[in-house]
Amino acid sequence: MRHDTSRLKKITAISPQLLGIVCVVGAVSIFSIQDTTIKWLSDGYPLHEIVFIRAVVAMCFTLAIFVPLEGGFRNLLSPRWPLHLLRGFSIVIGNSCFFAGLASLPLAEAVAIFFMAPLFITLLSVPMLGEKIGLHRGLAIVIGLCGVLVIIRPGSATYQIAALLPLAGALAYALLQMMTRKLGLAEKASTMAFYIQFMFLMASSGMWLVAGDGRFGGTDNASLEFLLRAWVWPSPGDLGIMLAIGSLNAFGGYLISQGYRVAEAGLVAPFEYVAMPLSILWSVLIWNIWPDGMTWLGIALICGAGLYVVYRETVRGRKIVSERPMPRQR
Repeated sequence: MRHDTSRLKKITAISPQLLGIVCVVGAVSIFSIQDTTIKWLSDGYPLHEIVFIRAVVAMCFTLAIFVPLEGGFRNLLSPRWPLHLLRGFSIVIGNSCFFAGLASLPLAEAVAIFFMAPLFITLLSVPMLGEKIGLHRGLAIVIGLCGVLVIIRPGSATYQIAALLPLAGALAYALLQMMTRKLGLAEKASTMAFYIQFMFLMASSGMWLVAGDGRFGGTDNASLEFLLRAWVWPSPGDLGIMLAIGSLNAFGGYLISQGYRVAEAGLVAPFEYVAMPLSILWSVLIWNIWPDGMTWLGIALICGAGLYVVYRETVRGRKIVSERPMPRQR
């Protein structure tokens, strides 16, 4: 009986970590479809128009489904709303950098560079969360950075300054997830999703007021043009696609917030690498673009580093769980 009780307690203690992993894997699978679709739309519409439509739909889902499921609208009146808004601003910056880079770069390359974010999260968990990464995971982060350099190839004929945009986006995204962890269990995932969509609406509306008439457009740079192109009324088919993106984003945003809310950032972050093989698949199926040899090497370095961090976090997580339940005491 004691053995069964001990096993039950262990399963109960580990379950938040497993839930976090499942949520993150589901979210990044959704985001992979979204990224592919936005790249496909990037030569005909401005980013802020796509983001605005996406945010309107996602906000409707959040208010109609997720908020009522988690206790109602009173949860939106959070005393920590400034941190929520700062967190939302971080994801606006992160998304803008990533999608702008996506307009110029092959999908797999942009995603490979952006997926330094989980390693940045692991690195930032030291000063911001008080976690310890140790020598092994520190070396994994260095290897991941080497992978980024292999893909970007600074100084070569293939180098594009746009390749730095996904890297900047990755850093902003890592800061977002650090703030998610700071908010912790005190805030509902639906509350965090609400503030993110609110910031998307504010930012895209502001861009419409500043650049929606196309006064700054007409550049030869695909990334800048994606940011500054004039708003146009989408065709029925494209509008349906944008609405679908909003629906996907609502569920993805909820899942990613839930994943980082219930589990350690260092544990769930590497599972975002599920998006790597998915991005290669979409790149081949839709654009018939295979990564070249150097890109494959960079992807292998980044993914290898991520998988090693997964291993180290799994061992470390089991040890911590056996000593004190996680993350209920956070």
